[in-house]
Amino acid sequence: MDSLSPSVQQRDGTMMRDLTWSHAEKVIAREAFRRALDREFRETITKTKEIAKNIEQPADLWELEGYLTDSRKEIDRQYDYRYSVLPLVFGNLVRRGRLRMEELSGLREDKLKAIRSYVRLFDDADAA
Repeated sequence: MDSLSPSVQQRDGTMMRDLTWSHAEKVIAREAFRRALDREFRETITKTKEIAKNIEQPADLWELEGYLTDSRKEIDRQYDYRYSVLPLVFGNLVRRGRLRMEELSGLREDKLKAIRSYVRLFDDADAA
């Protein structure tokens, strides 16, 4: 996700950073973002508990610490709530199954189109 610029130009000429968000869209986006992040945290908590219950020696502690550090870095990298990058973030979250397009219902078509475009871009990059 880091290699893609948030100012990528869409086919209709719109720049990602130029999208405007209405109050209602901001509410929808915030709730969708919160749900996806909650799913991410629940999965991290589940795996953390699994690792923790198997700790038997000091070295196992560092495995847990490493997992938590890596998880935090990954979450921080993938969950960015700046409006200029939200379509990119949402595209990645949809592709990863953390978010469903239905949860973005109510966003204007320009944003939905951008999100779908990023889903396809990520899918194509994975297939390559």
